[in-house]
Amino acid sequence: MKRTTLDKVLLAFRFPALFTQTGDWFKRRLSNVSAQTNRLQLKYSKMYMSKNLQAVVNGIIGDTLVAAHHPLAIQMTLNIRGQTLILEQHLLKISIPKIQSKLVVLVHGICMSDDHWPEDLFVPQDAISVSLHYNTGRHISTNGQELSALLEKLVSHWPVPVTDIVLIGSSLGGLVSRSASYYGALAGHGWLQLLSRLVFIGTPHHGSPLERRGNWVDTRLSSNRYTAYLARLGKMRSAGITDLRYGYLLDSDWYGRDRFEPLADNRQPVALPDGVVCYALAATMGKRAGDLSDRFMGDGLVPLESALGYHHRKEICLSFHQMHQWIGFGMHHMELLNHPMMYDQIKSWLASPIT
Repeated sequence: MKRTTLDKVLLAFRFPALFTQTGDWFKRRLSNVSAQTNRLQLKYSKMYMSKNLQAVVNGIIGDTLVAAHHPLAIQMTLNIRGQTLILEQHLLKISIPKIQSKLVVLVHGICMSDDHWPEDLFVPQDAISVSLHYNTGRHISTNGQELSALLEKLVSHWPVPVTDIVLIGSSLGGLVSRSASYYGALAGHGWLQLLSRLVFIGTPHHGSPLERRGNWVDTRLSSNRYTAYLARLGKMRSAGITDLRYGYLLDSDWYGRDRFEPLADNRQPVALPDGVVCYALAATMGKRAGDLSDRFMGDGLVPLESALGYHHRKEICLSFHQMHQWIGFGMHHMELLNHPMMYDQIKSWLASPIT
């Protein structure tokens, strides 16, 4: 009797020896998409594959989708109200009713899409918001380099001269924004000279303990032949996720290393960009500063110290002015990313003059 895909997966769990065969079968099916692309696109267009669901899939296995040239892999785009911008000056004039010289660029977090952002909730009236949509399963440094190049193209084709740029990064999006700033400076990109403010929302500047614990579990499972197949499942997670172990921003942080090995924190120090006013918003599940939840759990995903840039190693510690920090008490990570108080704080910062 011919087995279905589900049968094969279930058998792999019941009989570890079959897992390798199942993995090989999965890779063959995923890689062999060139002849099936049209059929897959038709199939998924008829199914309920929303943008947000596709974003989740990309966050989990996005690098694998790119390697397989899979049609579900998200291409990086800049959008306004869900509409992708074609970066040609005459087309931008037509597609954007009210052109502004000030841009607020929104960079979402892992497994999310540009639909995550509330419509112009905190954007000043004399600015226009542009949302990035991208594959969060790729390496942060890969996304950072592409974002920098895309912003350079946006500025050069914008219908009026751009006078100011604000970058707002949510969670992993804050790391992508820092990486873009680094590579933009390296390439001499002009958009970086227009960047006045950089806002981080729940950004794990020094990584997330959840990914570090996941790596520890992988190592323990791999050491036992009876549980090694479970470790293989864990190692399907994307490069974007494993970069969150310590907050890798650069190619040199991960290149030439096995990302699933239990490596020490060997990041190259990356300072906040010069001449840019930076803000950090963080959350803690603690009801007040210093209680157990505040000290040990942070927002459940990102420790408070990581979100505020604190680190015992002075060379990688980030310095946010005390007036440019905000902490939401009694909040978990996802609550922070959508909390009205957080957006009110950003709106207040953006409305105030740069000092």
